Amino acid sequence: MPGSSLWLLPPPTHPLHTLLPTLISQTSSHFHSPHRFLPHITLTSEISASSYSSDPQAWLDALHLPSTDGVVITFQQLASEDVFVRKLYVQCAKTAGVRDLARVCRQEVEGFGEEEVAKGWAEQQYNPHLSLLYHDCPVVTETELSRVEGMAMQLGVDVHGHGELGGWKGGKVVLVPTDQPIAQWKPIAERHL
Repeated sequence: MPGSSLWLLPPPTHPLHTLLPTLISQTSSHFHSPHRFLPHITLTSEISASSYSSDPQAWLDALHLPSTDGVVITFQQLASEDVFVRKLYVQCAKTAGVRDLARVCRQEVEGFGEEEVAKGWAEQQYNPHLSLLYHDCPVVTETELSRVEGMAMQLGVDVHGHGELGGWKGGKVVLVPTDQPIAQWKPIAERHL
């Protein structure tokens, strides 16, 4: 993936903070994928390292991010696409708060600095989701999606957005150099909403 990315992670105190890594690990094992990664909602990618190179934390701290109250992640359903990083994921509702957070983050990408351009991207192209599998395999069948939903249910995770384990409020925004191999996708700066 070119450049760096801004991700939204569950709050460290939320039960999904510990349950989702287990679900990702179980899903990856089930499909024989070697990839493990932090559970996250990608807010934007393609951020040039030159934007933050001298001090990533100061750069992230300077962003005008919305407050926790408006950012609510609500799971909707499992889905699969023929895209490596969206092979199997939990689709999330594109609420106004999530859309606004993505817009602010997208303004840091070259060519999207104007608010209206970033707003158009957030409204028309942004697809909030929580990946459970990165893999070079065919689209996941409905039968396999049902199996993964069963794995989630065993952990108490509700992929349809019901209850405390059907999403979260607020969270932590992290900056990740996603132009590296997946095993090296580690945050270099973080900020709580």
